[in-house]
Amino acid sequence: MNELYSIGDAARRTGLSVSAIRFYADEGVVAPTGLTEGGFRQYDVHAIARLELVRTLRDLGAGLDEIRRVLAAETTLRDLAVTHLRLVEDRLRQFRARRAVLRVIVRQHTTTEQVSLMHKLVSMSDDDRERLISEFWAFVTDGLDVHPAYVEQLGKRRPSLPEEPTGEQLEAWIELAELVRDEEFRTALRDFLHRTFTTEKGRLMATPEMLARAERRAELFKEAETAQRAGVPADSPRAKDIAERMVADTADFAAAMTGQHDAGKARRSMVDFDQDRAAEVRSRMPGLALLTRYHALVATINGTPRPDPGRAAVVQEWLAAALRPDAP
Repeated sequence: MNELYSIGDAARRTGLSVSAIRFYADEGVVAPTGLTEGGFRQYDVHAIARLELVRTLRDLGAGLDEIRRVLAAETTLRDLAVTHLRLVEDRLRQFRARRAVLRVIVRQHTTTEQVSLMHKLVSMSDDDRERLISEFWAFVTDGLDVHPAYVEQLGKRRPSLPEEPTGEQLEAWIELAELVRDEEFRTALRDFLHRTFTTEKGRLMATPEMLARAERRAELFKEAETAQRAGVPADSPRAKDIAERMVADTADFAAAMTGQHDAGKARRSMVDFDQDRAAEVRSRMPGLALLTRYHALVATINGTPRPDPGRAAVVQEWLAAALRPDAP
């Protein structure tokens, strides 16, 4: 015989309140299995199982009509789950955006106007973000007298916010979007690029040939960084091999720029590397710091390694040690 439970027992088994169970019965969602002679509602295990499903679906945000269709087999549980998963994911994206805005507000002295702007920035569509960055680079490179390939390369350095960004990525986007709209930043970076590339050497540096050389040099430096990170000793044959190839590349690069090949000078410049002096040189180039800031934010948004002058200096010191006379 199918055992029947009182409405109080059904409430204890399902975690629903008695009033909620009555409500679902009155709304025709889950009817009682039967009534006692005194008119009290009773539920069997099948009805209790349906009540447990109702509670789960309600917790997931399903409406009564949707639940009725599931219980009546008019729609499948999977179809309902797909619909609500999409809604939950949309809400999660909205909450991440709001959290990013709130975190920025907590860190900064933010005005009400800035709050409105930040909310608009995190709510931008992909096309809107693309237009904002394109407009920024169009302004910065306007009138830049260099090979078109370099202008194109600059414009490719842009953020790509993932479909499900982290809070850190959203905060970086807010900062970057405000940065590229800032007239002082835009003008300062534009002036830096124009000063850098109005010289003969600057225009030469922006040619496809030199860009290709710079790319090969970056790959060689990455090889050195990987070895240094892996703990390869500076006095090892592998370190010396990488360092010697870097010397040759440095000499070739300088020769392409100046017309003079001097391997000895290239070697001395690497052996005599001084981290403090390099930092001082960078401090005298505020325009480079602006570009580095832009690239750092883009890297955070894209989930790629951020530019790190300090890390690069460690690798350069490792190369210098590998080239010194006491290295085998």
